[in-house]
Amino acid sequence: MLLAIDSGNTNIVFAVFDGDTCRQQWRSSSDPQRTADEYAVWLTQLMALEGIKPADMTGAIIANVVPAAHHGLLTLCRRYFNCEPLVVGEGLDLGIGILVDNPEEVGADRLVNALAAAERYEGPVIVIDFGTATTFDVVDAKGNYCGGVIAPGINLSLEALHTAAAKLPRIAVKKPQQVIGKGTVAAMRSGIYWGYVGLIEGLVSRIKAEFGKPLTVVATGGLAPVFGEATKVIDHQDPELTLRGLMLAYRNAKRT
Repeated sequence: MLLAIDSGNTNIVFAVFDGDTCRQQWRSSSDPQRTADEYAVWLTQLMALEGIKPADMTGAIIANVVPAAHHGLLTLCRRYFNCEPLVVGEGLDLGIGILVDNPEEVGADRLVNALAAAERYEGPVIVIDFGTATTFDVVDAKGNYCGGVIAPGINLSLEALHTAAAKLPRIAVKKPQQVIGKGTVAAMRSGIYWGYVGLIEGLVSRIKAEFGKPLTVVATGGLAPVFGEATKVIDHQDPELTLRGLMLAYRNAKRT
């Protein structure tokens, strides 16, 4: 079995793959100060509930965008799962071209998303990942990563609005019943929700026009279902895209 770790700025996801099948996954809030021992206590208990033992792991792979968490995750794999993990971005050949000015600057999560999108969907693809940042990444018909767009994530925007404006409360993301808000909270909710729908539709339209060919649009990340139902530009929702990309990256590396 394979232990796949997707370490982001907001959440960290641990998944166990049995062949091509994701056996189970667990999510925790990201905390760079968390030690390998703390991760191990939490993760091994959850694995035990599913009948999975640390000794069942024959490999591990990490995609991490939080440098401070790097050492703890490496130690976790080595000490508790007896695996030397592969790390996306540390000389790991993903088997795809990275057609940007500085390939080393591209986030590990964006690269494995591209790898999975090329394998799962036919033709050129736009991957929209609703994470701490909302990213739009383009994958061509040959599976090459062609670049993309980084916009502030919706929760960052909500927090900035609350922090910068003293009278505006902190609100949750929720689809409003109407665009014209009749109160402060309703107006904020409309601006955030429909503003992000406009951002999605506008950027997808501009990317398609610049790329010059039809593109399939795939959404992933925690808030993908919230916005997937609000716009027709999103063709597919794929909550396991990043994890599948990690599995494919590990499999490709072992074949070379």
